[in-house]
Amino acid sequence: MSKHNHGKSAKTEGNSEEMKEKIPGNEEKKPDIQTENIENREETPNSGAAEANKAAPGAEPASLEQKFADLEAKLADSNDQYLRKAADFENFRKRMQKEKQDLVDFANQNLLLDLLPVIDDFERAIKSAETSKDFQSFYEGVILIEKRLSMELENKWGLKRFDSIGEPFDPNRHEAIQMEKADGISEAVVKEDYVKGYFLKDRVIRFAKVKVLMPKEGSEIRNEE
Repeated sequence: MSKHNHGKSAKTEGNSEEMKEKIPGNEEKKPDIQTENIENREETPNSGAAEANKAAPGAEPASLEQKFADLEAKLADSNDQYLRKAADFENFRKRMQKEKQDLVDFANQNLLLDLLPVIDDFERAIKSAETSKDFQSFYEGVILIEKRLSMELENKWGLKRFDSIGEPFDPNRHEAIQMEKADGISEAVVKEDYVKGYFLKDRVIRFAKVKVLMPKEGSEIRNEE
């Protein structure tokens, strides 16, 4: 009987202990270590930000002044580089302009050098005519000089004289100075060559000035192009 009561009382005590734990007022309050750590961690950055905010107003002017000084230095460097480039370009432009002018001024230098011996020949022919008074010799000497000059210009420079007498009139090569009608022809023909025409390579650089024979009315004129 006593054993039964003792077991019952022990069970009752155990139940009463459990009931105490479940009652809100009887719960033991234990320190929440994790919560405290979180609160401490949350306070740390906030306090650092607050300190940074307090220090920022004093540091901000110095930072702006430094940035402004850096920008001024970069601007000065860029301006210096621009002035140097502008000066280099101006010097380059002047040099190119001078070289271009030199090309224009001395483009015919080689041609003129080839003409100098011909001038020398003319001077010698004139001096010879002054002393000998031999017209035939002078005449023959002038013919030789003219042939030498023509061959020099044709062989080295591509300047070629063309004949027109007896050729059909070609408006691409001939300039009609005088015309007359004639029998027995069906097209315009060059009768006389007043001024010789010249080719430079394959291009006509001077038209021949000619007299042209024209067919009488009823005859067809053909101009070759």
